[in-house]
Amino acid sequence: MTDATPGFSLELSSDLREMRSWVHEFAESVMRPAAAEWDEREQTPWPILQEASKIGLYSLDFFATQFFEDSGLGFVTAVEELFWGDAGLGLSLVGSTLAAVAIVANGTPEQVGEWCPQMFGAPDDVKLGAFCSSEPNAGSDVGAIKTRAAYDEAKDEWVINGVKTWATNGGIAHVHVVVASVDSSLGSRGQASFIVPPGTRGLSQGQKFKKHGIRASHTAEVILDDVRVPGHCLVGGKDKLDRRLDRVRSGGRGGDQAAMKTFEASRPGVAAMAVGVGRAAVEYAIEYARTRTQFGRAIGQNQGVAFQLADMQAAVDAARLLTQRAAWMARQGKSFEHAEGSMAKLVAGETAVRVTEQAIQILGGNGYTREYPVERWHRDAKIFTIFEGTSEIQRMIIGRAVTGLDVR
Repeated sequence: MTDATPGFSLELSSDLREMRSWVHEFAESVMRPAAAEWDEREQTPWPILQEASKIGLYSLDFFATQFFEDSGLGFVTAVEELFWGDAGLGLSLVGSTLAAVAIVANGTPEQVGEWCPQMFGAPDDVKLGAFCSSEPNAGSDVGAIKTRAAYDEAKDEWVINGVKTWATNGGIAHVHVVVASVDSSLGSRGQASFIVPPGTRGLSQGQKFKKHGIRASHTAEVILDDVRVPGHCLVGGKDKLDRRLDRVRSGGRGGDQAAMKTFEASRPGVAAMAVGVGRAAVEYAIEYARTRTQFGRAIGQNQGVAFQLADMQAAVDAARLLTQRAAWMARQGKSFEHAEGSMAKLVAGETAVRVTEQAIQILGGNGYTREYPVERWHRDAKIFTIFEGTSEIQRMIIGRAVTGLDVR
């Protein structure tokens, strides 16, 4: 027997609980009242970004503090609250972090220090970052990326040509991080990421997409036409790239591919987004079921409704636990041997779609109108089964991890 205090706890630290309350207050008082307006406008919500920046919520310092918090739960806790507020506004607030993660996960300390702060700016001059990986013919198949980066040794510059699509903040960001092929014969193992500084000639916005959901978040094509960036803008540096390419060409392992490493690091955060949307729908449906009366009693007293709510609540709680596990494992440096990051993203994304649809059903005709937020949450939720790896891709990754077989 031992008197040692158990080391396992599911309770957030007091600091995280305080942070969660602070973010929730912003989500409730600033984001919720503005959500429907910005969904209709389909524009980047600069006033919301500025309000968040003024209080330190939209800042590199805040996101870095939560991302590197000891338990690993800081970032996913904050993200859940923001997306409980609204997914479109939430993605506008966290969209820059994907570009920052791309540099943090693969770059040098000097690159992190120089470029990540520029993705957020200051309260009186808010900036954005954009991570550009997907292409018109290379979504889930990152090995099919056609954007090329050629090294001009005489000028120590990389020349990038191609078209990116589905880029959050694409074309309006201050700093873009672009995945390009440097040796197309190697497929995804011949790719690297490049920082495109603000004002670089040849980078422009293409089509801005009108979307089903998350409409307050800017999504667009990014066109790269003879874009020249300095040699030091190769994420991780040229020496590291050359060593990796030499290993691959000689038959060795190339290490993690740049885009996939970024997506893997971000999956617990994306799962937390879905949990936030799902939780919002469950809470709203529960309150509606308590107060809406039909046939002389609250509809929540009917088993047909109450049982749905029970399943919805259980599903969201389960998704949160998977998300927290993945976030904790990532922070402790534990490998995702069973693709725990993909598990979290898969379950949370599909849960969000399911429970938001159930919330509409519980609200009936009211749920189908824009007078109530659940139809917007349902539109928003669908993206979580698509972006940063579709549900099908997540299942393939998990299948490979658990079987050890080359699942295709």
